[in-house]
Amino acid sequence: MLDWIDPIILNFVYAALGGFLTVWFMRFACRFFNKIVNFNISDELAKGNVAVGLMICGMFIGIGIATGLVIGLGLS
Repeated sequence: MLDWIDPIILNFVYAALGGFLTVWFMRFACRFFNKIVNFNISDELAKGNVAVGLMICGMFIGIGIATGLVIGLGLS
C-alpha cells in the first residue's frame, strides 16, 4: 500500500504520530483525573504539594509506557 514511501521516512512519520498521540492521551488523562478528584491539581502543585507531583509523574509514566507499547506493537 505504501511501497512508494521510503521506510525511514515512514518510520519517522509513525514515530511523530505516536508521540503526538501519547502527549494527547496524557493531557486527556490529566484533565479527566482532575475532574474526578476533589482537589485541583494545578493549585496543589503551585502550593508545592510533592505528593500530587509524584502522582502526576507516575500517571504520565504509566500512560506513556502503555500508549507507546500499543503504538509500537501496532506498527510491527
